[in-house]
Amino acid sequence: MIPVHFPPEKTIALFGLGGSGLVTAHALMAGGARVLAWDDSPASVAKAGQEGVPTGDLSHVDWSAFAALVLAPGVPLTHPEPHWSVKLARAAGIEVIGDVELFARMRRRISPPAPMAAITGTNGKSTTTALLAHLMREGGRDAQIGGNFGPAILGLEPPGPGRVYIVECSSYQIDLAPSLDPTVGILLNLSPDHLDRHGTMEHYAAIKERLVAGVEPGGTAVIGVDDDWCRAIADRVEASGRHVVRLSVSDTLDQGIYLDGTDLVVAEAGERRFTFSLAGIGSLRGTHNAQNAAAAFAAAHALGLAPETIASGMKSFPGLAHRMEQVRTIGNVLFVNDSKATNADAAERALVSFDDIFWIAGGKPKEGGIAPLRPFFPRVRKAYLIGVAAQDFAATLGDDVPHEICGTLDVAVAMAARDAAHSDAVHPVVLLSPACASFDQYRNFEVRGDAFRDLVVHLPAFSE
Repeated sequence: MIPVHFPPEKTIALFGLGGSGLVTAHALMAGGARVLAWDDSPASVAKAGQEGVPTGDLSHVDWSAFAALVLAPGVPLTHPEPHWSVKLARAAGIEVIGDVELFARMRRRISPPAPMAAITGTNGKSTTTALLAHLMREGGRDAQIGGNFGPAILGLEPPGPGRVYIVECSSYQIDLAPSLDPTVGILLNLSPDHLDRHGTMEHYAAIKERLVAGVEPGGTAVIGVDDDWCRAIADRVEASGRHVVRLSVSDTLDQGIYLDGTDLVVAEAGERRFTFSLAGIGSLRGTHNAQNAAAAFAAAHALGLAPETIASGMKSFPGLAHRMEQVRTIGNVLFVNDSKATNADAAERALVSFDDIFWIAGGKPKEGGIAPLRPFFPRVRKAYLIGVAAQDFAATLGDDVPHEICGTLDVAVAMAARDAAHSDAVHPVVLLSPACASFDQYRNFEVRGDAFRDLVVHLPAFSE
C-alpha cells in the first residue's frame, strides 16, 4: 500500500466505497490523514465501517473543515450533472480529486525517479497495459500494474527508484487527476464512448489529451494517429515541446512505428531502423492488437529496454483472459474465448482475425445488434445463437449465414465443436465473441468466459 500524506489539521472527505474507494481510504489513514467517508449504498457504508473506515453522511456536515473531496471514478463529476457531493465540495471551494491524482502526488514526493507509464484510449487499454508490464518484467524490471486494470493504484507497492508503474487510466480517472505527469503517456485511439458522462466528444477527447499533454519533462507521448482526434492531439502535444512517438496500423510513417503486413516497423527519418514480426503470436492476433503491440514497444523502449529484448518478450505474452484468449486446440479446431466482446465493435476485431469461424453469439443485446458486422458474415461458417438476442440475431443473419438457436452456452459449445470437427476447414475456429452483454444469463462477461473455458476443457472425446 502507498500511504498518502495530508496535513493532519484537515479532514479528507471521501465519496464512493467500492473496491478502489476502500483502498484509498486505508491509504489515506495509513498516511495519518483524518477521513470521513460515505456512499449512496448503505451496504458499502456498512462494509467500510466493518473495516475501520470512519463514515458519516457527507450531505449533513460542514464542508469548510475538509481539505479535499476524494471521489471514486464511477461517480459523476460533470455529466449528466455533478454528484451532490461534488456540488457541495465546489460550493465550499475545495478540490475534487481521485486516487490516481493522490498517486501522482506521492510519486513526486517519495521518489520522482520512479518511472510511470500511463495508458488510455477508447479501446485496447487493458491489453496494452498488461503487455507493457509483461515486457518490463521480461526485461528484468519490477513492474507494478494497476489503476483501471488490476489492483487499485494506491494498493501497489510504494514508489522507489528501481520500480516502474504501468497504470491504465480511464477518462473518469484522468478527469480527477489534474497533475498527472507520467514518464510515458500512451493514447491509443479515440471514438465516441462514455458521452453520457462527458457530454460531448470534444470534452471526452480533451480529457484524454491531458494524459499525453502532461508527460513530465524529458518524457515521451505515444499516440496512435489512425483517427482524426488523436492525429490532431499528436500535433498539439508535439508543438508544445513534448517528444511524440506516432503509431499507425493503416499508414506508413516516416517517423514512428507502423504496421507492414504482420511486421511492426520502427522508422526514423524515413528509414526502417528495426522490424519485428507479430506472425504466429496468437495473443497479439489482429490489427487492433498490432496497435497495442506498437504502443507497448514504444513505451518499453522509452523506459529503457532494447528493441531485441522487447521483440523477444512479445513472443511470450500470454494475452488476457476473455480477450481473444486461445483456450485450447483439439485436433485442428482452435477454441477462442472473446467474452469481453460485449458489442458489435468489439466483436468485429475477432471476426476480422479468423476465417472459417463457428461463431457463438448472443446475450443481452446492445443498440444496433450485429447488423454492423454484415461485411464479415462471409468469414462465418455457422453461427450458434444464445440468450435474449438469439431471435433478433437470427433475423439479421437470415439466409446469409447458416445458424442455429441454441439458447444456452453449453448447447452452443457442443454444437459448434461437433460441426467444426467435421468440417472441411483447414483452420476452423470456435469463437465465443457474443457482441452482447452477459446479464441475461451471467453476472458479467468474466463469468461467461469462465463458463466457456470450462466447457471447452471438458469437451467429450468425439471432438478429438
